[in-house]
Amino acid sequence: MFKEFKNFIMTGNVIDLAVAVLLASAMGLVVSGFVNDIMMPIVGYFTGGVDFADMQIVLSEAVMAADGTVEKPESAIRYGKWINSIINLVIVGAVLFVIVKAYNKTKRPPEPKAPKGPSQEELLTQIRDLLKK
Repeated sequence: MFKEFKNFIMTGNVIDLAVAVLLASAMGLVVSGFVNDIMMPIVGYFTGGVDFADMQIVLSEAVMAADGTVEKPESAIRYGKWINSIINLVIVGAVLFVIVKAYNKTKRPPEPKAPKGPSQEELLTQIRDLLKK
């Protein structure tokens, strides 16, 4: 059983998959940094400094105790975080689209197939006809 598992793990597909997962997580960090640190400040600038993450509809206020601790936390619909998620999705999608498009340009176009020649039967028929002559 151990030998079969070792053979399974050492096949090229599993190793390729592991490398792809590691690269995807690193790429995720790069794209998240791009979105959070570069694009969201630009979006905030064009929306007049609005931080969508702070937008919410408070359903019930937080109840504070006399000593300043929270007895009951605030209940709110945080739609601003959802808007941030939508913006992040659009930006990540656009970045990945550009990356995939650039990658596809680096690939060689498939070589055209060679024109199909006569079949084996046709060649044998031609040889037979030549031998008859």
